Amino acid sequence: MSKLDKTLTLVLTKRYAANATRVRELAAPLTNAQFWRKPFPFGNSFGHLILHLTGNLNYYIGAQIAKTGYVRDRPREFNDPNPPSKGEALSRFDHAVGMVLETISAQSPDDWSAKYSGVGSGDAKNRLDIVVICAAHMQHHIGQMIYLGYELRRQAKDESR
Repeated sequence: MSKLDKTLTLVLTKRYAANATRVRELAAPLTNAQFWRKPFPFGNSFGHLILHLTGNLNYYIGAQIAKTGYVRDRPREFNDPNPPSKGEALSRFDHAVGMVLETISAQSPDDWSAKYSGVGSGDAKNRLDIVVICAAHMQHHIGQMIYLGYELRRQAKDESR
């Protein structure tokens, strides 16, 4: 393994681990009800964003690179009428992130440039593309989760008055 490959693996695994830690920190103060509540008439709940990120990682990295056999139901990520508990949703998310970390660590220098395709993968032409895109996608939704957390806490404060 080359020095560049080792560095790439380290940087990517650290980013995914840091993103997962941040998601956990943001979810921690939320009750199960808050986790699934949409605080605005538009957008998603925190919980549905977790389901979405879990599906995203399991499909784009799990099914397409690690060959896990995962079959994605993207619409259900946003409107599951019987979502799992907060704990179960976070456990599934942790499992998906663990799979990503293992998959990143298993890549050889040549694997990173291997051709990539997946439904909805857009500009991703190789494995490195999609791994970076998925990390950025997580970061994007972490920003939404921060905002949702602020609003949920504000609403809880108003309700307690």
